[in-house]
Amino acid sequence: MYERSSAAELAESLRSELNRYSVGGKLPSSRALVDRFRVSPVTVSRALAQLAAEGLVVTRPGAGVFRAPPRTAPEATGDTSWQEVALSAEGAGDVVPRSVDASGLLVSLSAPPAGVIELNGGYLHPTLQPERAMAAALARAGRRPGAWSRPPAEGLPELRDWFAREIGGTVTAADVLVTAGGQSALTTALRALAPPGAPILVESPTYPGLLAIARASGCRPVPVPADADGVRAELLAAAFEATGARVFVCQPLFQNPTGAVLAAERRAQVLRIARAAGAFVVEDDYARALAHEDAGPLPAPLVAEDADGVVVHVRSLTKATSPSLRVGALAARGPVVERLRTIQVVDSFFVPRPLQEAALELVGAPAWPRHLRTVAAELRHRREVLAGALLRELPGLTLPHLPAGGHQLWTRLPEGTDEAGFVASALRMGVAVTPGRPYFCAEAPGPYVRMSFASVAGPAELTEAARRLAGLATG
Repeated sequence: MYERSSAAELAESLRSELNRYSVGGKLPSSRALVDRFRVSPVTVSRALAQLAAEGLVVTRPGAGVFRAPPRTAPEATGDTSWQEVALSAEGAGDVVPRSVDASGLLVSLSAPPAGVIELNGGYLHPTLQPERAMAAALARAGRRPGAWSRPPAEGLPELRDWFAREIGGTVTAADVLVTAGGQSALTTALRALAPPGAPILVESPTYPGLLAIARASGCRPVPVPADADGVRAELLAAAFEATGARVFVCQPLFQNPTGAVLAAERRAQVLRIARAAGAFVVEDDYARALAHEDAGPLPAPLVAEDADGVVVHVRSLTKATSPSLRVGALAARGPVVERLRTIQVVDSFFVPRPLQEAALELVGAPAWPRHLRTVAAELRHRREVLAGALLRELPGLTLPHLPAGGHQLWTRLPEGTDEAGFVASALRMGVAVTPGRPYFCAEAPGPYVRMSFASVAGPAELTEAARRLAGLATG
């Protein structure tokens, strides 16, 4: 059983039994709970920690766990209703909105209830993460001389050099800034390149986190339709001309959510069109380490083919490792590098040195290439299992494109399907999927859902998820 759900179930069982003990009474030992419920010591520890966080038990090291006294009623709070006016009031010159809709992000970040199959996740399941290698890397990193001292604002030179070599082309360490993951890198890039109120061209559909960043910065995302070969170059040129935009954000490799790869003939077109418009291309290369076993040779990043400083490249280790290993990079050429650096320093000073040292230890270990090979094989297998099960169990559902990389399938529901109703019904049947609407910054062309095959414990859960969904989209 997945550790998180079993811990939640154990906590619920213990919660229902607390009335058996008097206040201050001692609960059974951890060993007794392991034997009784047939769970691991880690599960028991997590369940007790949950009860302690709720104020139901008190842990005394060396003595045991005891029922906590009932909480007293909270003191009366002040009147915060004035905040509704303050938070919604817009000044005459305000451009940046006071509130931002992050629901598209929260769908993928929120854990579903116990027993629900998590097809809405955005990260590798713990069984696919290199947990032992990461733990060993973190332990080694903590012992490095100076590991807890302040790092350079741009990042450790050795890590910048590693990212530069991974990106390839003529990119050097001097072109690279270490960031706190991909989301932070995208935020820095948009703040550096687009003033509040400016239009930003984006692929349609696109990653909801990007739309949230743009809107939080006061910018206006403008959709440019994409197909199985990536963004449509002729529509990109027309969008630049119509809007006067100076930024285009794209994911040329295994685009989220469609999984499309920008076709070879369009790559040069995109760079040429942006250069003619005097615009930057922000390349979010989030899934390069998530290529499937059958992907074949991957195209080089756009930045590796860019001699004129058009491309600002975003790269991250997070997707291929753990959501908590938030280490990424920005790569660019020319005066924009200094602006990127300045904004990052203002926002966060620097990425914690122990995390950078741990990333260096991880990517330099023999376990790293083995991990990437394992992930490539497993993602290919899971893609085939989920796609086959969906086509078998939900014949009315369409898979416009089977990706050779990434962690998701982008599925179109039958015309006229209530997308929100489908998502809600799926959850009632014990399957969490991501609605397609948040991936569009304008009107959606139809009902879609995104399903991740990387966020579950194994292929059996993918088959079970499709079985549970059978009949929901029959056309």
